[in-house]
Amino acid sequence: MYAVIKTGGKQYRVVAGEKIKVEQIAAEVGQEIVLDQVLAVGIGADIKIGAPLVAGAAVTATVVSHGRGVKVRIFKMRRRKHYQKRQGHRQNYTELAIGSITA
Repeated sequence: MYAVIKTGGKQYRVVAGEKIKVEQIAAEVGQEIVLDQVLAVGIGADIKIGAPLVAGAAVTATVVSHGRGVKVRIFKMRRRKHYQKRQGHRQNYTELAIGSITA
């Protein structure tokens, strides 16, 4: 059984037992959270698609850790104008362990 959830403006295909990294969620490590924005639920070849959400579906997850992603380097340059700008960015994330999927 799998589900497509929406969190942090992105969509993720999740299966019970896997770990995913999502945009930072304000929750303590070890806390269990319920993700109720479920867009689709599938069991084998059968799939239930919501319009826009599947009614009564939820995904339970446990917060494993918080962290920061790898550095993304931003480099801007205007040729022949002696303009160069360097910048870096590290995005915060929350690692979730997917528990159960209810449909």
